[in-house]
Amino acid sequence: MPTSAATAAAAPQTAHPIPDRHGQNLFTTDSELHTLLALYLPDALRSHMRPHFERLGGLAGGLLDELAGTADRNPPTLKQRTRTGIDEQKVIKHPAYVEMERLALSEFGLAAISHRDETLGWKGKMPPLVKYVLTYLFVQAEFGLCCPVSMTDSLTRTLKKFGAPELVERFLPRLTSLDFDELAQGAMFMTEQAAGSDIAATATLAHREADGSWRIRGDKWFCSNPDADFAMVLARADDGPTGMKGVSLFLLPRRLDDGSLNHYRIIRLKDKLGTRSMASGEIRLDGAVAYLVGEEGRGFQQMADMVNNSRLSNGVRAAGLMRRAVAEAEYIAAERRAFGRTLDQMPLMQRQLDKLRVPAEQARTMVCQTAQALASSDAGEPDAYALLRILTPLIKFRACRDARQVTGDAMEVRGGCGYIEEWSDPRLVRDAHLGSIWEGTSNIVALDVIRAVKREGSLPVLRAHCEGLIAAATTLAPAFAAALRDALARACALTETAAREGGDVLARQAASALYHCTSAAAMAWEASAGGSDDRLRWAQLVLLHRVLPRDPLAPDAMPADWNSAVVRTTTA
Repeated sequence: MPTSAATAAAAPQTAHPIPDRHGQNLFTTDSELHTLLALYLPDALRSHMRPHFERLGGLAGGLLDELAGTADRNPPTLKQRTRTGIDEQKVIKHPAYVEMERLALSEFGLAAISHRDETLGWKGKMPPLVKYVLTYLFVQAEFGLCCPVSMTDSLTRTLKKFGAPELVERFLPRLTSLDFDELAQGAMFMTEQAAGSDIAATATLAHREADGSWRIRGDKWFCSNPDADFAMVLARADDGPTGMKGVSLFLLPRRLDDGSLNHYRIIRLKDKLGTRSMASGEIRLDGAVAYLVGEEGRGFQQMADMVNNSRLSNGVRAAGLMRRAVAEAEYIAAERRAFGRTLDQMPLMQRQLDKLRVPAEQARTMVCQTAQALASSDAGEPDAYALLRILTPLIKFRACRDARQVTGDAMEVRGGCGYIEEWSDPRLVRDAHLGSIWEGTSNIVALDVIRAVKREGSLPVLRAHCEGLIAAATTLAPAFAAALRDALARACALTETAAREGGDVLARQAASALYHCTSAAAMAWEASAGGSDDRLRWAQLVLLHRVLPRDPLAPDAMPADWNSAVVRTTTA
């Protein structure tokens, strides 16, 4: 061996300069999630679920991430006819996407878990938070499929709540099955070119036949998962009144009892900015057979239940996207060296990472709080529905908007590689922009916060809930607790003004204020109840940077009297 080669072989191997986190377990490396689960889940259930969380976390950091990248680069296509000329439409999905469907819907039961008495070896109903933690881990690798998962879950919930007993008995088994060859997927077909968010302008018509059955005709403009086994559809009875009172909700099967396709066509698939792995299309209904769900003329109210459930799922997905983006940025900053130091030792990078962490941790806390409210509401606890009714649009409004900035800013930490499609960053950025559009744009959802205040009396319930969290956070410095209460009172006063006289103008401002104050109070409680020092600091940063007035020409400074008490630190 030449001397130079021998010298090179003996030299120590330096770390590769470009850090790659692929292969890490996204659950076991997330210590904050472990701490939160100890606060929000019963010990027995948490212990039972830990191996499942660990398995999904490992998949999300490895195989599932690879499948998601492959499916993103190979979007679905629409096949119109068989090779023998039979007109039988089919959405052709890449095998990577099909394997992700199997993992999500069959192995982990993400769409059925809330509707089964036994899942993943746990006897009895799972609380909603278990489903959302699983979704939170799954979405860190794959966002697109989580839309069909959410719609299937929400369709099943709506069918159970409003459907006639014979309809539920007939179709529920497939919607709750974990057998991949038998289980059914769901969708909702609402959007029309002219109607958009104005449901009263729905033009799709439903005709009642002499035998009492219904046939639907019309065009739906944006239908995700267009070849789903079942879809909830809004249509206007052709002999019904105009406006919202004429709109009813229908269950639309993809196939008829004889196995043939129902009478509607997928006109084309959409070429989308994000969620490329999952098909979205345009639907033309031409006398399609459908089943009335619930009371005729109350379609909007019944569909709203499905939409609200999907909006909560949107918030969960936004939180998951932010967590993936932040974790990637943290890893890069800890591993990448420049000017003799790792990036996370540099003050500007430390500040940048905190600006990413704060909205991501707010969203994670709001997922836990809203899931808890959902469980209480389903159990019929007093005021729980009113609390859920305002928390849901709050997380949909703010977390989905925050995800757009967090994923973009996290891309910058990776540098030039972050702009390359081989890495996760571009996919996160593209997918993050959808959360603010699906199930109601930001304006619509902010107005829904005001609607919850007016119609459900949600504001005093939310205020009492937050004040209870602050009171229970017994280790907080008195000055910080007082600052939380004062900010909450002002946010509620702004919301009252919006509801009384300026809803169309102040709705977004009020929604943001309530979200920030609620999340800060909840994070402070989490820190006091056994969370980390970081959790308290993030709660303080929420108040300091996202609520209270600041002088842009003055240096940042945390009020000294906000930290006169020490928060306990425990490990999960």
